[in-house]
Amino acid sequence: MSSDIQTIDLDYSAAGTSCKSYLALPADTSTPVPGVIVLHEWWGCDEYARSRADQLAGLGYAALAADMYGDGQQADDPEAAGALMTGLMGDPAQLSARFEAAREALASRAEVDGGRIAAAGYCMGGGIALEMARAGADLAAVVSFHGSLETASPAAPGAVQPRLLVCTGAADPFVPTEHVDGLRAEMEAAGARCEIIAYPDVIHAFTNPGASARGERFGLPLRYDEGADKDSWARMAALLEEVF
Repeated sequence: MSSDIQTIDLDYSAAGTSCKSYLALPADTSTPVPGVIVLHEWWGCDEYARSRADQLAGLGYAALAADMYGDGQQADDPEAAGALMTGLMGDPAQLSARFEAAREALASRAEVDGGRIAAAGYCMGGGIALEMARAGADLAAVVSFHGSLETASPAAPGAVQPRLLVCTGAADPFVPTEHVDGLRAEMEAAGARCEIIAYPDVIHAFTNPGASARGERFGLPLRYDEGADKDSWARMAALLEEVF
């Protein structure tokens, strides 16, 4: 861990469920800083999600890697991950409650400027971030990295408050071109400020250095791409600097 940041294991309750999350802060929080909610992949709130929170803290933000499954649950294989994801995503009320609990836990910290909060999500987390934006969440920005783009609840005109950045792999079989086109049309109809970046020849989970090994292990189309990872991170950093 860098000496430029400080970290805290942060537990809070969401509708009776204990969420075992992780907060990374800049070393100097004498002045409250903006916050970013980091939403994990379907594997759970693991070391990868925490590493992204650390990186955001290094940029000067308070970053909460939020435990969206509750009780610190993580999965080691796709079957278990799929079961956890289905349970969460199949219950919109629970999903919203977990996100709002994370938002409140972050915004209420003395180190955090609670009026300046963004969300960044990876894979499943990217889909969650977009769903919260569609539902009218009070956020300055939402960033989705290789996230799901389809929805059963399209954004209503004027509903989307945050700036949106969607980074996806143009060759991702989980997020085909029609999903990208559908999101673009949805956000245009909603009047949302949405930038979509599709990286040529890039597939799913391109920001996660462990993706290629997992893809080989489980026979899934997962592959890390250093160029897309660095470019998407730089785009998020620029957006956060602009909105904050």
